[in-house]
This record gives sequence, C-alpha cells and structure tokens, in this order.
Amino acid sequence: MITHSLPEPAFRHDQSAKTGVLLINLGTPDAPTAKAVRPYLKQFLSDPRVVEIPRLLWWPILNGIILNTRPKKSAEKYASIWTKDGSPLLLHTQKQCKLVKGLLGERGQQNLVVDYAMRYGNPSVESVICQMRERGVDRLLVVPLYPQYAASSSGTALDAVFTTLLKQRNMVEVRTVRHFHDHPGYIAALAQRVSSFWRQNGRPDKLVMSFHGVPKATLSKGDPYHCECLKTGRLLAEALELGADDYIVTFQSRFGRAEWLQPYTAPTLKALGKAATRRVDVVCPGFVGDCLETLEEIAMEGKEDFLMAGGGEYRYIECLNESPVWIDALADIICHNLQGWERFDDLTSKMRINMAKALGAAQ
Repeated sequence: MITHSLPEPAFRHDQSAKTGVLLINLGTPDAPTAKAVRPYLKQFLSDPRVVEIPRLLWWPILNGIILNTRPKKSAEKYASIWTKDGSPLLLHTQKQCKLVKGLLGERGQQNLVVDYAMRYGNPSVESVICQMRERGVDRLLVVPLYPQYAASSSGTALDAVFTTLLKQRNMVEVRTVRHFHDHPGYIAALAQRVSSFWRQNGRPDKLVMSFHGVPKATLSKGDPYHCECLKTGRLLAEALELGADDYIVTFQSRFGRAEWLQPYTAPTLKALGKAATRRVDVVCPGFVGDCLETLEEIAMEGKEDFLMAGGGEYRYIECLNESPVWIDALADIICHNLQGWERFDDLTSKMRINMAKALGAAQ
C-alpha cells in the first residue's frame, strides 16, 4: 500500500505559490553501455502498460533471457547515435524545455516553473515534481510529449505523475494534456518541416510517415492510438497537398511475436525498394525529438533496408526538435491548458492596470 512517504517542503511566508509545467518524454539510458542500458530496459519493460503479458509468464522471459542478451545489442545501437554531449533525446528535450519557457515568459507567463522529466531513466518524474514543490509549485500542468495518445506512452507517463501524487500529503492541483495529434500548430510545424526539406531537396516518389507501433490487440481494447496516427497522417498529407498515392502511414519498432499495427515500416521500405522506387523520404510524426527510434532505426536501418532491396535514393526528414514553429505550437498548447489558472493576485493586478487605463482614457 502506498503511504504519504514524500516529505513536504518547509512552509515559507516569503515564497509565493507558483504554477508548474512538466514536460515528460520517454527516457534514455545514462550512457551507451550495456551496464547503463540494462536498468533502463528493466524499468521500461517491467511497466505493465508497456508489456501486457501476465507477470508470471513475462518475468522469467524478461529477467532470464531479455535482460541477459538485449542490453549489449541495444547499447551498440545507442552508441551509433550518441553525441559528444550525450543522448539526442535528452538534449532535444532539454532544449525544447528551455525554449518554450523563454517563449512563455515573452507571452507574460513569467511566474511559471517549467521543467522536464523522463518516464524511464533520469531525471525521474518523482524527483522533478519534488523539486518543483520545493520551488513553491502547488498547481501542475503535465504535458506528455507524445502527440498521439497510447496507454503505453501518454498513459504510463501520467501513471508516474499520479503515483507520485499518491505519496504526497499535500497534493498539488493537477491538469493533464492527453494528446495533440490534430492540434493546428503541431500539424503546421510538421508541414513546415517537410515542405522546408522539399524546397531544398525536391520531392520524393513516396513519403513514408512512420509511427511507433503498438500491439494490434490494444486497438480492440479501446486504445485510440491507431486512429490518432491515421488522423495525423491525413492532416499532414492535406497540409502538404498530397494525393492518396503520394504517402503511406506505417508502424515501426515491433517487439515480440504478437501482431502489431500494420503495415510495418521495415517490410514496406523493402517492398518499395524491390519496386525500384526512385526516391523515398521518411518522416516520424509521432516523435517530437530525434531519438534511437528515428536516428538509428529509421535513418540507418531503414535506409539499408530500402537500398539493399534495390531502391534508389533514401532521405530521412528529422523530427520537430527545436523548430521555432513547433516551440510556438507547444507554447500554444500549454497556454490553452493553463486558462482559468490565474492567481487572485494576478487578477487583482490586471484589474488595477485596466482600471488605471480606463481612468486615463476618461481624463
């Protein structure tokens, strides 16, 4: 049973209450080594929302086979995309957080505490929420950085938040962003990213929109992920003025033997290669920052699959990352969900300003 185990920050009369914005991304190991990857994989693959196999069946497979074989292979993949400054996903998340905080400040939201956390790995959701509480945060807007909702992504990110709240005696007031798969700003940012790439490099014969896959069984259980991916793909195609034959939505990163959402990305790229397609471009709209799944699986492995099958030219279009249009859209999403959370002191101040303006105009 969960108890109120987290210590409450000391009350300070000189500290005003603040509103916090917490961005949550998937996570990353601390280093591209088997030693660092193993605990990361264990935390990730132990999540019952990620792997829905009964514990009695899954635990021996995870601890007896996967965690003894996969860390070394995964570490090699991470090493292939690791930068001198560290994990690409972590770096992009840090930069997005800093940029959106600055933009929110320019929009008059200077009193916000904006931070980020990782669902798996560091910094943990619990540690960041505790730090925000120490800074006086008593209202928290949670923004999982997954455009399309899935129980295994957005759902488990929110689980981590709610589990932390269960440990608090004096809970913060909380709001959550469920998804933004069809948000106009997000679609515009995707379209701008692709169209800008095409202005410099020309258009391909086929645009592949590759989303992270999930087991097909989740669709019948009520997960909206598949429908939201298709809607994102359709809206992006409309924004780019593409015909039905100009693009295809696929799903990558299949794990295990169960059927996942189809069509699968890798076989699709091989089929396009066998058909001697002259040029294929691939974009990953389900990721707002480049990571292992985009830089290694799509940009490297995908390219090899296509070329080895006989394809012509292969280009990967990078994620939104720090695109100004995306940062502006993220700020819009945050501001929309903060509506009605103005402090009494803020409202009083605005009333005074407006009253002074009115009196000045009357004179």
